[in-house]
Amino acid sequence: MRLATIVTNGNEKAAVITKSGAVLVESINQQFELNFETTLFEIIKSDQLNRLKEWYETKGSQDLEQAAEVIAKEQIEYAPLYRQPRKIWGIGLNYVEHASDLSEKAPNTEPASFMKPDTSIIGLNDTIQVPLQSDRTTAEAELGIIIGKECKDVSEEDAPNVVAGLTTIIDMTAEDILQRNPRYLTRSKSFDTFFSFGPELVTLDEVKDILNLNVATVSNGKLHRENVVANMTFRPWELVSFHSKVMTLLPGDIISTGTPGAVVIRDGDVVECQIDGFETLVNKVQDLKVKKSKDQEEQVASKN
Repeated sequence: MRLATIVTNGNEKAAVITKSGAVLVESINQQFELNFETTLFEIIKSDQLNRLKEWYETKGSQDLEQAAEVIAKEQIEYAPLYRQPRKIWGIGLNYVEHASDLSEKAPNTEPASFMKPDTSIIGLNDTIQVPLQSDRTTAEAELGIIIGKECKDVSEEDAPNVVAGLTTIIDMTAEDILQRNPRYLTRSKSFDTFFSFGPELVTLDEVKDILNLNVATVSNGKLHRENVVANMTFRPWELVSFHSKVMTLLPGDIISTGTPGAVVIRDGDVVECQIDGFETLVNKVQDLKVKKSKDQEEQVASKN
């Protein structure tokens, strides 16, 4: 099953994504006399995802497009999957090739993890803003893991059972700030608009083999770097297990698993996260330094 958050009448609501388009969970409740939560975050938090998935597989997929109002794909306005997860974990240098981009040695004993604030969240077609403080910001396509159940000390074998699904992510780094001192990692990762995720949550049954997924960073329509999940130093279920032993993972927590390659982004660029079988995540780029300069020029021109 595939789920998304879409904008309708100015509100962000959960929807099931079908071959024809999107059906609001709110409409499903009305049509079939059900009582699911109507935002994706609440569906995950209230442990309703498996019940919704079971309904969809046994009856909903057959009846849904006939009985409920379907929003055509070209009319869908996606929002981020949700905006206030309790935790966003990022994993640095999880592909050896990406470590070489930064002239650093890839961690090989434990994941190099960091955390990001929810104020960095944007979604499909939103604008990434290169901050005034940075002259070298990068964008990094990544596979995202969404936690579905509260858990602690999970084994790798049991990790899939606590996962709600997977998604596409574009993570940003003010790389010039990070390269001044590795202790600046949190700041370099935490600017507004520095975490794009969605547009779809894809449940694990939709993915034949997570290790065979190809993750690609694409810039202005050209492939920058790609790699398969199997080439991660720390693979997805190991990351879930490892971080659950650090702190309790909660429904809606996100683990961004690392990038095959980071691309420098400039004003006017368009970057994409492409993963096999997933809806592509696309964001345009605005450099706030360029915007500030244009604004100043307009102010001068208006006075003359």
